[in-house]
Amino acid sequence: MSTIELLPNHLGGQWHHGQGQGSTLLDPVLGTPLVRVDATGLDLAAGFAHARQQAGPALRALSYAQRAELLAQAAQVLQSHREAYYAIATANSGTVKNDSAVDIDGGIFTLSTYAKLGQGLGDRHHLLDGDRVRLGKDPLFQSQHVLSPTRGLALFINAFNFPSWGLWEKAAPALLSGVPVVVKPATATAWLTQRMVQDVVNAGIFPPGALSVVCGSSAGLLDALSPFDVLSFTGSADTAGLIRRHAAVAERSVRTNIEADSVNSALLLPDAGDEALDLLAKEVAREMTVKSGQKCTAIRRVFVPDALYERAAQAISARLAKTTVGNPRHEAVRMGALVSRSQFEAVQAGLAQLQTQAQVLHDGAQHALIDADPAVACCVGPTLLGSRDASPAVLHDTEVFGPVATLLPYGTLSQGLDLVRRGQGSLVASVYGQDAEALRQAALDLSDSHGRVHVISPDVAALHTGHGNVMPQSLHGGPGRAGGGEELGGLRALGFYHRRSAVQAATPVLTGL
Repeated sequence: MSTIELLPNHLGGQWHHGQGQGSTLLDPVLGTPLVRVDATGLDLAAGFAHARQQAGPALRALSYAQRAELLAQAAQVLQSHREAYYAIATANSGTVKNDSAVDIDGGIFTLSTYAKLGQGLGDRHHLLDGDRVRLGKDPLFQSQHVLSPTRGLALFINAFNFPSWGLWEKAAPALLSGVPVVVKPATATAWLTQRMVQDVVNAGIFPPGALSVVCGSSAGLLDALSPFDVLSFTGSADTAGLIRRHAAVAERSVRTNIEADSVNSALLLPDAGDEALDLLAKEVAREMTVKSGQKCTAIRRVFVPDALYERAAQAISARLAKTTVGNPRHEAVRMGALVSRSQFEAVQAGLAQLQTQAQVLHDGAQHALIDADPAVACCVGPTLLGSRDASPAVLHDTEVFGPVATLLPYGTLSQGLDLVRRGQGSLVASVYGQDAEALRQAALDLSDSHGRVHVISPDVAALHTGHGNVMPQSLHGGPGRAGGGEELGGLRALGFYHRRSAVQAATPVLTGL
């Protein structure tokens, strides 16, 4: 039996240890074992039933404002343990402190934001959707659409890159809606998610069973879902396809939100000017290196006018050259590791695939690792690729989930916009320029194929929130290959956890709503 600590799962309002050996989580820089996770032997059906039958009614008995207060209390608990979370992120995710903040502080900020939004909903227990509409000549009989919290649970199957934010950006609107949560974090980085849930559960803030965590194998989780449950998945398109074909979705109509692969873009407009070019280079370099490029919103393709290709390559490369890579514990390091050896190998394979049609403009292999053994550490230096020919499909179809981006030229702006759309639907595109009308038109042209369009001009250089930063006030998600899902967007997120129904009745009845 291993002496490495086995993290407990929380299900049905109780803590449970898995009955198998499970998986050992490793430090991606040092290669040392950290903790174990295992879900073998859990009674998922009983745990899910407890969430629906006990935790759900207890949450729904509270008003939106009361549930918002619980979110605020949870945020305070998390805030008090921030230093422990940073230590876990460094050890398990291999991130430098600034990158850990994106995940940890971003998650707490999102939770706090929904606490504030929920206060504005007051003492209600359901929401109105639109105005009353008369159904005939006589106005006495009318229709009012209402939104009521679903009587199921919310299952989250999350990705490895944001073990904190990925939890709270989903859990905040779910719990505010009155829906109990079961989170299955990605195994490789499950420690931080488990610890945060443990701290909040031990604080006794939410009704028992309202917040559960299952670490390890996801086997059986989808089998345990019922028609009024909801499922949110973040991960690969291949896994998303399996989920869509599962009986829970295909036969039992479990409502599903999916965020999958996304080959996001940055576009420099013609005649954008030197300042806009510098803003593009700065943002591309930042998106390539924050969390070692392991962000679903990171810039993967960079489009510039053909005449500016060389200048853009030089400007981005100059910024990347300043990035120090290695052990995140070393004060000189600005970019840490990929989260695992398998992720390291996937990035190497993706790089090789892109290099069949692109050349290296800035070689990440030239970055000597600081305080890290290249034979052990899962570190990859930031690599900028480029191709004068933007037509090969592999350049638009391949997402390398690491510090890699490809620079591509375009002729006319119409051609540039068409190239951006070859991503087949993305989470975010950013547009750089200085003319307000040109920026406005480009944003609208791209809005049909992107969940978010981030427009950067010199006047907002010091104000914009960043291409890859997901703010809770704005929509997160995207059409097409990005999964077709929608999250956040302020109170819009609550719609996923509510059921819409039309109440047709006499006006006095509807007035009471």
